[in-house]
Amino acid sequence: MNQIRSTLIVDDERDIRELLVLTLGRMGLRVDTAANLTEARELLSRNAYDLCLTDMRLPDGNGIELVGEISTHHPATPVAMITAFGNMELAVEALKAGAFDFVSKPVDIAVLRGLVKHALELNNAERPGPLPVPDKHATRLLGESEAMNTLRATIGKVARSQAPVYILGESGVGKELVARTIHEQGARSAGPFIPVNCGAIPSELMESEFFGHKKGSFTGAHADKPGLFQAANGGTLFLDEVAELPMPMQVKLLRAIQEKSVRPVGAADEIATDVRILSATYKDLAKLVADGHFRHDLYYRINVIELRVPPLRERPSDLPLLANSILRRLSQEQRQQPPHRLSDDALAALMAYPFPGNVRELENILERATAMADGPAIEVDDLALPAPGSVRLGGSPVPMPPPAEAAAPEPEPPSAPEPPPAVPPDPVGTALPSYIEQMERAAIQKALEENRWNKTKTAAQLGITFRALRYKLKKLGLD
Repeated sequence: MNQIRSTLIVDDERDIRELLVLTLGRMGLRVDTAANLTEARELLSRNAYDLCLTDMRLPDGNGIELVGEISTHHPATPVAMITAFGNMELAVEALKAGAFDFVSKPVDIAVLRGLVKHALELNNAERPGPLPVPDKHATRLLGESEAMNTLRATIGKVARSQAPVYILGESGVGKELVARTIHEQGARSAGPFIPVNCGAIPSELMESEFFGHKKGSFTGAHADKPGLFQAANGGTLFLDEVAELPMPMQVKLLRAIQEKSVRPVGAADEIATDVRILSATYKDLAKLVADGHFRHDLYYRINVIELRVPPLRERPSDLPLLANSILRRLSQEQRQQPPHRLSDDALAALMAYPFPGNVRELENILERATAMADGPAIEVDDLALPAPGSVRLGGSPVPMPPPAEAAAPEPEPPSAPEPPPAVPPDPVGTALPSYIEQMERAAIQKALEENRWNKTKTAAQLGITFRALRYKLKKLGLD
């Protein structure tokens, strides 16, 4: 027999209380009401609730006080804030205090029902605890360092909320993996997880991609198309590289997040959406706000909870565990028996390397090393670790040292006013793309000859994947 779920409503307006009692009662919930903080505290001391909805302004205090008290003394009870329409600053303040979500007045019944549904899923007694990291994504969240234990604990807390999360971290640390883990451990795990790279969408197509469009709304719109918000409905929308959004799109995105609705291009009406927003970037978003390149109101809206993912160099004790996990996965993918292993010298070399490309670079290095190793043991030479200041073709980006210390292909006197170009000038009349293709063709052909046309070793030497090499061979007519 199913247990009847209970809800506490705290609001000094009788009409609002009656509306919420009627709506939640039709959802099969038992509802208690309080007109002020004193009554709410008394009810909370006597009863356990599966959900609390509280107004922001109450006769004897502020609803945010109640949010904090419930988060501290009744952590199993999700609490949502009822705010005046458009008062986003207070809504964000409530989320930071521990509120699960918020709903604006006048209350939209459809939005309210969706909020209650997710809140009850959060507090479902039959729901398992935090999920283990899925095997297919396990590598980048592995580690027993203090930094990783703290990160996993924070993810577990953040997953219970519906507040927007801003994931900050360098390239290659696994920001998308963190976002997926938040989604999979939260109440929306049964819904879709939609990742989008904001820097990969042409600016002229952004509105259509995010919000969808109607047939005939512009040239090439041959049919209705749902946008990313509709695709993520009931789940999570992950905005990767959010700093790349142009300013006009930032305005439209802010409205969509605030109003929880979108208007497809060419449509007359808005469509309600139920989406949790997670965002990430490797850039300093606060500095972009200060410089006027990112809207401050959007920044505060998506940065309710900030989650920093530590770079690999800050958790060197995790490197052996990570490397062994990657090598096991590679051996399974390549059907390599026995699996590759790192020699003591190779492991010491990895421990001394700063990994500017983080875990992604570690995966790249080990994948190349397994191709170059003559046996199951990977030696230092097989790793082919780049020298400081170098950039590997196709590999993870490596930060260059300051200009005064930068290594040049041909050493030049410091006083030289104009150092010669690193590559010979392109022939007159040759387009830049064609010239780059000529350089690529020469580099690939040279590597093929050095490796006796072994494509696996050629790809490893060039620092690109085997698939990328095959693509380039076909593109350049070398296949």
